[in-house]
Amino acid sequence: MSTMQGDELNFFFDKLVVFGGGSRVITEWKDIPMELLMRIVCLLDDRTVIVASGVCSGWRDAICLGLTHLSLSWCTNNMNNLMLSLAPKFTNLRVLNLRQKDKPLLDDNAVETIANNCHDLEDLDLSKSFKLGDQSLNALARGCPELTKLNISGCSGFSDHGLKFLSSYCRKLKVLNLCGCVNAATDKALKAIGYNCRQLESINLGWCEGVGDVGVMSLAYGCPGLHAIDLCGCVFITDESVIALANNCLHLRSLGLYYCQNITDRAMYALAHSRVKNRHEVLWESVKTRCEEEGLMNLNISQCTALTPPAVQALCDSFPALHTCPGRHSLIISGCLNLTSVHCACRAITPYSRSAQV
Repeated sequence: MSTMQGDELNFFFDKLVVFGGGSRVITEWKDIPMELLMRIVCLLDDRTVIVASGVCSGWRDAICLGLTHLSLSWCTNNMNNLMLSLAPKFTNLRVLNLRQKDKPLLDDNAVETIANNCHDLEDLDLSKSFKLGDQSLNALARGCPELTKLNISGCSGFSDHGLKFLSSYCRKLKVLNLCGCVNAATDKALKAIGYNCRQLESINLGWCEGVGDVGVMSLAYGCPGLHAIDLCGCVFITDESVIALANNCLHLRSLGLYYCQNITDRAMYALAHSRVKNRHEVLWESVKTRCEEEGLMNLNISQCTALTPPAVQALCDSFPALHTCPGRHSLIISGCLNLTSVHCACRAITPYSRSAQV
């Protein structure tokens, strides 16, 4: 939808006639009922919502009260000052996207203002905020305990002390993106997350070179509900990490091990065995959805050059949702030339299908 400015809003209002109660006619912007106003706001882009909040005091109060989702990712120049202005007004925000593109715009004072005013915030994206430090994490810990989803990927200014402090207060976290947080994502921080954030379902630790087996194992033991974990580029982890995940996180759906060259066949067989273990657990439960029974659905083992075809094939056979066939690649093995013989169930059927057609 194209952005509407103040003059355009006035133009559309001139065309608007709304009757209520048989006798009332809306003649001014401030007369529009809040319910109708919020339905209109839902159709606008975020830039227009901000403009609309300045039309009149009635609109400002209604939008400030009713707005729960906001994205400023379109803002390329003045995001920090804009957030300093908006956060004290939009206090009911639950989802806030402050993802930056070309250059870092946010300072700690803006995040502190958010934390001091938006106490119901559940989903926050601060990715690529290179200027932020632990001051921001400390403020979020104290002011936003309802956070369930946090993206701080690329925020190299955070330390593991800040991340540990955040986890001790934001215990409802379910999705955490720490990709590239090389100073924050350490074994010490992951131990704290595993202890405090028991509801965690997804974590991205891509290219966090300080992550080792101790940290990953802490997550596996503390967060058994993990569905997805990305360990791409975590060059120090070994089979012990994957074995811990296989034995404790029975609902694991996605695992990234790109360039984890210490991973061997032991890890693959442990994952394959976890499928059998999970099936035994299902027998003791009265109801299981099909999704829960599918097991591992995405696996990236590119550049894991120590793996052999029999181990990876055993894994493929255990998890039918892993595909190597064209157009459905959910098992990624690029850079592993010795694994070219590994095939999924689809490829095993193809030759017979073709011969039947002939």
